[in-house]
Amino acid sequence: MNAKNAHSSSFRDPSGFIFVEDGDIKRVINPIYFKQYTALTDRGFYNTLFKNDLLIPHIELTNSEQHIILKAEKIPFVTYPYEWSFNMYKEAALLTLKLQKFSLEHGFSLKDASAFNITFHNGKAIFIDTLSFDFYTDNSPWRAYKQFITHFFGPLVLAHYHGAQQLKLLSNFIDGIPVKMISSMLPLKTKFSPVLYSNIHLLAKLEDKHNEDYNGESKVASLSKKGQLNIIKSLYDYIKKLDLKEHSEWGNYYDKTNYTDAAFVKKSDIINNWVNTIQPGRLIDIGGNDGTFVRKLDGNFNTALVCDIDNNAVDFNHKAMKLNKEQYMLPFVLDVLNPSAAIGLNNTERDSFLNRIKALAPDVTLALAVIHHMSLSGNVPFSESAKFFSSFSKYLIIEFPKRDDSWVQRLLDNKADFRDYFEFYNVDNFEKAYSEYFEILEKKAIEGSERLIYLLKFGPNE
Repeated sequence: MNAKNAHSSSFRDPSGFIFVEDGDIKRVINPIYFKQYTALTDRGFYNTLFKNDLLIPHIELTNSEQHIILKAEKIPFVTYPYEWSFNMYKEAALLTLKLQKFSLEHGFSLKDASAFNITFHNGKAIFIDTLSFDFYTDNSPWRAYKQFITHFFGPLVLAHYHGAQQLKLLSNFIDGIPVKMISSMLPLKTKFSPVLYSNIHLLAKLEDKHNEDYNGESKVASLSKKGQLNIIKSLYDYIKKLDLKEHSEWGNYYDKTNYTDAAFVKKSDIINNWVNTIQPGRLIDIGGNDGTFVRKLDGNFNTALVCDIDNNAVDFNHKAMKLNKEQYMLPFVLDVLNPSAAIGLNNTERDSFLNRIKALAPDVTLALAVIHHMSLSGNVPFSESAKFFSSFSKYLIIEFPKRDDSWVQRLLDNKADFRDYFEFYNVDNFEKAYSEYFEILEKKAIEGSERLIYLLKFGPNE
C-alpha cells in the first residue's frame, strides 16, 4: 500500500492517508506515526473518545512493519465548515477545544486544529482525523493554536460582528483566514477586549514580526501546561457566549405564506402518503427551512438532509435536532443557486456538493418552497432546475406556487420593468420542461392555497 492509492483529498499529512475500498473508508498509518498510534491505543485514549462520541470509531485491519491499516465508521454525507450554521460552527470549535484539553490531561496534544477535521454525524459534531494527536512536550505551546484561531475563533468572531456569511470565507481560505485579515475586519473596540486583543490583534502583530525575521533570530516560545489550559478555557468560555446579531428573512417563513392551517395540514398529508409509498431510506429537503416537513413524515429514515440558504433557519433546525435527539437529521446551509464547489489543490481536497449528493444518491428529494425562488429570484429556466434535481434522486416531490400565490406576486413585483419577461412562469411551461427529465406520477392541488404539488420519477414522460 502506497500513497498512489490515497484518496485525492488525502496527501498533506506524512503520518498517513485515507483511501476508499469497496465503499469502505480505510486509513493507512505510516511508520513515522507508529509510536503515537501505539500509545494512543494502548493507553485507551482512542477508546475513551469512541465511547464519548468525540472521535469517529475505527477498527484495526492489519499491522505490519510497513504500515497499519484501519477501517473507519462510514459517514453517509460529510459537510464542510462553510456549510455549517453559526451554532454548528460553535459546536465544532468547542469540540476541538475539549479534545485539546483532554489530550493535554493525558500526555498528548492536537498537532493540527483544522475545521475540516470535524463533520456532523448522528446528530452531533465529531472529530474525523485519527492521526491529529501527538505527544505533548513539557512547556511547549500548542502547535495548532494559530490554526485554531484562523479556522474557528476568527471566523466565529467575524460572524458575530458582521453576520453568518463570514463563515463561508473558509471556502476561499482552505488553510485558514489570515490573522491580519481577521484583525483588520474587526471593530476598533475589540482591541479593548483582553480575549480578542491577545488572540487576534496581538497575534497579527507577532505574525508580522515573525515574517520579518529573515535571520531566524526569534526565540522559541515556552508555555506551561497550566498556561495552555488557561488559554483553552478562556477561548472556550468566550466562544460559548458568542451569538449572532442579524435578523432572518426566512427563519419564520411559514408565518409569511398564504397557507391556511387546513392547507398546511393537507400539504403534509399529501407528502406523507407519497413518501410512505416510496419508503425512502435517504432523503434530502432542499430549501427545507427549519425541517418542519421532514419532522411531519412518518417514515424511518437512515439519513435526512435538510438544507436552506438561511443561517437562522438552519440554526433553529440544529437546535430542534439536539432537543429531539434526532440522529438521522443533518441540517446544513446551502445556496441552491450556488452550491458548494470543489476546492483545494486540483479542486479535489474538498468535494463539491453535487458530487457528494450524487454519491449519497438520496431516494427522494423534497423541493417544497424553492422553485419560485430559483426561477424568479435567480432567473433560472425550468429546464435548468429540472436538470439539477434529476442529477441525484430517483424521486422528486416538488411544490409549484402559481402566479397568484403571494410569494410569487412579491417576487414578480421586484422585477419592475422586466416583469413581462417572466410570463414563462406558469404551470404549462413548468410541466413541459420537467417532463423532459421526469415522469409525472401524480399532481395535486393544495386546497386553501395557490399551490400545486407533484410526485415525479426520474425518466422522461413518453
